[in-house]
Amino acid sequence: MLQFSKYQGLGNDFLLLDGRSLEDSEELFGLTPERVQRLCDRRFGVGGDGVILALPPREGGELRMRIFNADGSEPEMCGNGIRCLARFLADSDGDVAPRRWEVETLAGRIVPALADDGRIRVDMGAPFLTPETIPTALDVGVEGLPVGVLEVLGQPLAVAAAGMGNPHAVVPVDDVAAIDLDTLGAALEVHEAFPARTNVHFVEVIAPDHLVMRVWERGAGPTLACGTGACATLVACHLLGLANRQARLDLPGGPLEIDWDEVSGHVFMTGPAEAVFDGVVAPSLFGLGDERPAAAATPLVETDPSPAQASLDCATVCINGCLRPEACASADARARVTALLEGLSLDDLVALAGESLESRTRGRLSRDEPAVP
Repeated sequence: MLQFSKYQGLGNDFLLLDGRSLEDSEELFGLTPERVQRLCDRRFGVGGDGVILALPPREGGELRMRIFNADGSEPEMCGNGIRCLARFLADSDGDVAPRRWEVETLAGRIVPALADDGRIRVDMGAPFLTPETIPTALDVGVEGLPVGVLEVLGQPLAVAAAGMGNPHAVVPVDDVAAIDLDTLGAALEVHEAFPARTNVHFVEVIAPDHLVMRVWERGAGPTLACGTGACATLVACHLLGLANRQARLDLPGGPLEIDWDEVSGHVFMTGPAEAVFDGVVAPSLFGLGDERPAAAATPLVETDPSPAQASLDCATVCINGCLRPEACASADARARVTALLEGLSLDDLVALAGESLESRTRGRLSRDEPAVP
């Protein structure tokens, strides 16, 4: 039984799965690109812009985050996603402000914090402004970041590139509402100037402290908001001389406050994240009966694994069969998971999931009740 919670940040919605207490959580979840696509399908599945896993840490953080786009691809990070993760953690654990989390991501360690007003303020770290770190084929201009004019579907676009652990193309325009986002965004995402593809943001400057933007998200298409994109857009617009270091950025789903701190060089993002509902996925969604899901043929794998990695990540690379049967690192964990599942009936699993969902919902309602004077 796959238990989830759905959260949204400015309309950018995600399915949250909690695997922090499970040693073999990624194997137990049984996710594949095809199953992520099915979950995120808004007609045949639950619906969402992506799936987020909360996992045990590997590098000294409090937890590790993996995120998958609606198409099954795995991006390095997501600003709206990590705000949703922080709100989900607070709701699940009963945390109140001030509370911060050290979260390991493919873009490095990111630190979201719960503010007194319920919003999430995230230290997104310093932006990446060199071609090799974004990555992009654009050259660094006098502005201090990669810039250039790219031909997209026969139309010249003045593009600036910045990274927030993932790549972003920022295109200032006079009228953001007039842009054909579906056509130009899709074409610029896969432009040869961005070898890892890119998120695309068209931005209109209302004032130095007020920008309006529209988002084409890599692997997801048009979305109502993009946290890392808002950060990259503010950085790019400031270096281009169009914006202050602190500004409100209006996205289709609502506003974010972005602050590029001059002292630390870090970018801070502040915005909302809200619970939508909790649920349990029916096995039939994946074409399964009541039995435990079998290993899939195309597992999700970690992005850019190091060739010098001393040990295998058995939760991903060994899902179709153990590559080191003589010294399997996860044999004990797999045995415990198997014993747990074999010892519980489907009714038992449904009951456990229901109790957990009820507990989380009661905690959330208690948090939202006004204090008695």
